Formats: sequence, C-alpha cells, structure tokens
Amino acid sequence: MSDATIAISVIWLFLFIYSLLGSVDFGAGFWAMVYAGKGMEDNTRASVLANRYLSPSWKITNTFLVLLVVALFGFFPGATYPLASLLLLPVCLVLVLLTIRSTFMVYGYHAKKFQRALRIISGITGLLIPCLLVTVLIVTLGGFITEAPDGTLSLNYGKLLVSPTLYAHLAFGLATELFFSALFLADYAHEARDRSTYIVYRRLAVIFGPISMISALLVTFTMLPEARWIVEQFRQQLPLFGLSALTFIVGYVFLFIKRKDGWVGYTRVTVTLIAIQYALASIAYGRAHLPYIIYPYLTLEEGVTNPTVLRSLLIGYTVSTLLLIPVFIIFWKLFLKDKRYLKQE
Repeated sequence: MSDATIAISVIWLFLFIYSLLGSVDFGAGFWAMVYAGKGMEDNTRASVLANRYLSPSWKITNTFLVLLVVALFGFFPGATYPLASLLLLPVCLVLVLLTIRSTFMVYGYHAKKFQRALRIISGITGLLIPCLLVTVLIVTLGGFITEAPDGTLSLNYGKLLVSPTLYAHLAFGLATELFFSALFLADYAHEARDRSTYIVYRRLAVIFGPISMISALLVTFTMLPEARWIVEQFRQQLPLFGLSALTFIVGYVFLFIKRKDGWVGYTRVTVTLIAIQYALASIAYGRAHLPYIIYPYLTLEEGVTNPTVLRSLLIGYTVSTLLLIPVFIIFWKLFLKDKRYLKQE
C-alpha cells in the first residue's frame, strides 16, 4: 500500500466511527426533543432514555471529531488550504452549533431551569449539524467549484443551493441518522428491559429503514449532472454495493423475528449488521472516489505528507488508540451495560 492509501485508510476509520457515533448522538438529541412533554408515559420514557444515553456519550463523539480533523490535516497538509477555502462557511457554522450544544449539555444536566432549553437546542442542532457535515461530500465531487485564474478555489453557493443533489444528500443524511439512532435506542431500551420504550423506537427504525435506502438511491441519480465521473466509478463497485444492500435486508428482517421472551426483533443483531452495511457502502464509495480528495483539483498523492511525518503520525495514533481502548471498555460497561444506570428513575 502507498503512503497516501495508508493515510486515507486511517482517516476513513475515524470518519466511519464518528459517523456511527454522531448518528446516534445527534439522533438521540432529536428524539429526546420530539418525545419530551408529550403527556403519554411511553413517550416521556422514550425522551428520558434518549437523554440517559446522551448524558455521557456526547463527549465521546466530540473526541472522535477532533481525532478526525487532526488526522485529516496531519496526513494531508496539502489539502488544508483548498478544503478550508471551500468549507469555511459550513465548518464555521458546525463549530458554532457544536459550541452552543456542548454548553447546554454541560449546564442542562446540572440545572433544572436549563433542561427544557437543552432538549430544544439538542434537538435542533441534532438536525442542523449533520446537514452541514454532509455538504463536505458534495463539495469534494467538484461540480460546484469555481477556479480563479490564480488557482484559488471557491464554492458556487448559488449553483449548490438549487441543485437536487444537495437536497438528496440532506434527505439521505437525515434519514440515516434517524434510522440508526432509533435502532440503537431500541437496543438500548431492550438492554434496560423497558418494553414500552423499545416498542416506540423499534417502530421508528422500521419506518426509517426503507426511507434511508430510498434516499441513498436518490443521491446516486441526482449526482449525474455535476458528478457523472463518480457514478461511472460506482459501476466498478457494484459487488460491494450489492453486498451492502443484502446486509441491510438481512438486518432489517431481524427486526420482525419474535424472540423467546415475547419481544419482537433482534435489535442487537440488526445494529451490528447495519453497521457492517454502512462500512461496506462507505468502502465502496471511498474506492469510487479515489484517487481524488477534491475532483479534479487535488489527488491523494498531491496532498499527502512526507513519509517521515506519516510514520510519526501512525505511531502516535496507534499508541493513543491503544490507550483509549480501556477507556471505551469502561464507558461501555458503566453506561451501556450497567443495569443500575440503565434502570434508574
């Protein structure tokens, strides 16, 4: 493997982990807002369970966001200026929203007067932040970029805002977020033995699963005017995309199988298979995108750092990851498995 391939593989790993954690984190914030104060016991408990997950988990999600950004500009310093120029507005908005959300997360769990504001802020930013982040994928396709005579790249916002592919990407990002978060929270409710809340989130997962797949197809069709090059590359990745679709179907079917304890759906199996499906689909997408970081202006080889720095970064990330693994195991046992935390009132 070339240095550029190794570097982009590390970034893909952080991006994949963040996309899963972010989907659950932001989606849980939205569901907590939707079901708060509904007046029905089941809905109220659904909001409480979502907040129970959010309370410790948002810090972990932000950790992987930092790792992702540092890795991107550490491994690919040549991509810093063009990406910063093109993504200045959406990235700044994301940082502002994350700051507001994190501030209310800190104070909202310690002061009751902030709890209502926390639910609203967490719910709204839970939709806006993924929408802004998904624009990164659209920008790297190259169809909305204008190059000045001096080589400076700028984003054509007028063309972007009227393009169907923007809204197809937004629909896909939101549907995927709401599906995976509902699915994860259903499994979380099962772990807590909260049947009524489990029914609420399982029903949402059943609804948003097909919607996420339909929106993924819409993304492909709407890419054609501005990014025909990657659609043609998709044809070479059809086996991976097909395997991804098959994995989704199998996982979705497990939501309807009755268990021996009377509950309907093996959500833990479905969560695992859907995560595998996302991995297969993102690998196929990434391979189709190669060798470009920004089409056709910047390739991996043009942006990658020198071999000495690359080796140092790989050693640093390997050591830090090994140090973080015990922390994540403790986090899992304390907040995702411990019945005293899961069943607290």
